[in-house]
Amino acid sequence: MRYLLFFFGFCISLLFMYTLLKNNIEKTAGRPVTEQEFSAFSELFFVKNFDKKIYLTEPGEICNYIYFVLNGSCVSYITNIKGDKHVVQFALEGYWISDLYSFFSGKESIFTLEALEPLQVVVLNRQNFMKACDTIPVMERFFRILIQNAYVSLQHRLAITNSEEAERRYEEFAKKNPLLIQRIPQYLIASYLGIKPQSLSRIRKERAQKK
Repeated sequence: MRYLLFFFGFCISLLFMYTLLKNNIEKTAGRPVTEQEFSAFSELFFVKNFDKKIYLTEPGEICNYIYFVLNGSCVSYITNIKGDKHVVQFALEGYWISDLYSFFSGKESIFTLEALEPLQVVVLNRQNFMKACDTIPVMERFFRILIQNAYVSLQHRLAITNSEEAERRYEEFAKKNPLLIQRIPQYLIASYLGIKPQSLSRIRKERAQKK
């Protein structure tokens, strides 16, 4: 009976994984993914677990993988010579994350990717990434749009960081990312927004008093 329950739980977990990933591809690509297409893609990736605080990639290494988060959260950041972290990206369930500079150039990573919670991810290496784009048309479309959207998002973030007040930056971030507000440490959110942690604490306190 114990083994039957384990097998049943494993099947449920596997179904959830495939549904989350398939829905993500369909939403971004803007069209349904056939079972044949998804089956072909599923042969190219594997699933891996990381403990909290484990690094997926560190500076000086070559980042050979792109990750899709099934469960948990992680962060991408640059560390300056003073040891300060400058956050570039967060990823929760349904997000993709990597050091794309290293992934596409084959050069050493400049970012650290760290698990903030126990993490389960789909892992796709560069060779199979290229194979997916070359042999599965919907995946070529999907990754092209995904990377295009990431670039647009980065441009928008740079624009508001240099033109909007700290409170406005936080309000927009909180509105768009309520789950991140709940699960990501405040000092990392402050780093992402280019705000000092004490300033973010003040902003959050003032917002709470207005409610």
